[in-house]
Amino acid sequence: TRCRLNRTPEATVEILRGAASLEKPPTDEDSSQTSANQIAATPVPPPPPPLAPPLSVACESPRPSGCRTLRLHWSALLSLQSLPRVGRFGLQSIWAGLEPVQLDTNRLEYLFESKSSNSSALCSLMGARQPCVSVLCVKRSNIITIALSSLPPVHLLPPAIYSMDNTVLDREDIQVLQMLVPTEEELNLIKEAKAQAPRSPLGPAEQCLLTLGSVPHLSARLQLWAFTLDHDTLEREIAEPLFHLKLAMEQLAANQTFRCILATVLAVGNFLNGCKAKGFELSYLGKLSQVRDTHGRQPLLHHVCVLLLQLYPQSSDLYTDITAVTKASKCDYTQVQLNLSQLESLCKACWDQLRLLEKDGKKKKSLHQRLTQFLKDCEERLKVLRAVHRRVINRFHSFLLFLGYSRTMVRETSAEVFCKTVSDFALEYRATRTAVLQQKEREKEKHSRNTPKLKTRLQQSPSDMRCPDLEVLFINCKPFFSPREFHLFILMSVYIPPQAHMSLALQKLHVTFPTRESNIRLD
Repeated sequence: TRCRLNRTPEATVEILRGAASLEKPPTDEDSSQTSANQIAATPVPPPPPPLAPPLSVACESPRPSGCRTLRLHWSALLSLQSLPRVGRFGLQSIWAGLEPVQLDTNRLEYLFESKSSNSSALCSLMGARQPCVSVLCVKRSNIITIALSSLPPVHLLPPAIYSMDNTVLDREDIQVLQMLVPTEEELNLIKEAKAQAPRSPLGPAEQCLLTLGSVPHLSARLQLWAFTLDHDTLEREIAEPLFHLKLAMEQLAANQTFRCILATVLAVGNFLNGCKAKGFELSYLGKLSQVRDTHGRQPLLHHVCVLLLQLYPQSSDLYTDITAVTKASKCDYTQVQLNLSQLESLCKACWDQLRLLEKDGKKKKSLHQRLTQFLKDCEERLKVLRAVHRRVINRFHSFLLFLGYSRTMVRETSAEVFCKTVSDFALEYRATRTAVLQQKEREKEKHSRNTPKLKTRLQQSPSDMRCPDLEVLFINCKPFFSPREFHLFILMSVYIPPQAHMSLALQKLHVTFPTRESNIRLD
């Protein structure tokens, strides 16, 4: 029987060398015969086993044999590309400048050890994956799924809500969460379905509602948080219209062009009506463009603009002087009063919500103090805002009385309607005034084209004409409508003072300008 020896290649080579050294060197014939017999008698040794593959560089790290770890399925960068010479961030990539990090490899191997039993179990679970538990209606589930795409991960929502962290959730996110607040019925359905199938995962919508439902007093927290973010905006929506109204009254009371317009319209109306009215209601200003004359069918506003440009040439277009009136006309002051009442009710509701959160054991002391101080400041600012609103409205009523309105009309006239009437009239007045000025410019240009123009040039008298008994002025001119043959006209004006010697002056003229060369007329 043949016995196969499991020897290494090195051991086999040593045995063969030892056997060759024990034999004597035979002759040529014996050696050939002996070698032939030995080859025939000696069995063939088994082939050497294959050599082990060379170890890779990754296996050189100190790691226990047989220990496998989880792998990260990332896209590794095997080589770094060269950067352009001119770059904003340097000559090397960020990876080339990183410092080496010393790791506790034993702990990492222990934490991320890959176990075959767990992997096989995981594979079996993945193969038999159970369906997600879904108990919500399709519409509600779709709304929640769409909302989750713009929100942070669900597990980060409760800590952000507890601390009211504005860096994690902004105002739009809070508004979305207010739409996702789960009801008691939805929470009960999700909990029952979870109890019936504890190993089945919940759907994304159900998991979101269950996570939000774990936050106590969720609705109160979100409303209080939203009020802290919206308070400045709500306050600005009340204060800005009041400021515009106050500034509009000041601009109208101090504007001289507005007074000139009122005076001109009053004078024209008194003449046309044949009366002596002391004033008129300002709502009639919007009807000036509807009244037209019987000849040129020009509106009355056109004639008022012409009169104002003649009587008050320094007057302005009025619209650019009363910008606050235009801004006030776009505000709803009834809504401003409602916003003020709503802000007061929201502040009171926030106090109730804060007292409700005090009963919660998870409250933060710093957050509670900050909210308390914030609500106290809101109450003080609300008192000031209420006083400002009352004073501005009372001042507006006084302004209407200043404009001649009766007390009954003051109670019936709203601030936005009055400001819109004045603003629209000012805009129409500016357009009409611009049209009148443009018409005047066109007429002036037309008149200048029809009137002959003279190109004149004044000259001093020649040296030979200088005489104490004469004053001479020469004018070179070329009228536009003169014949082509006469390219230049020279006009000479002579003045002889009363105390001058008349004969000497005339003699000087005859010597300088002989009558045979020039057509001189002595007046």
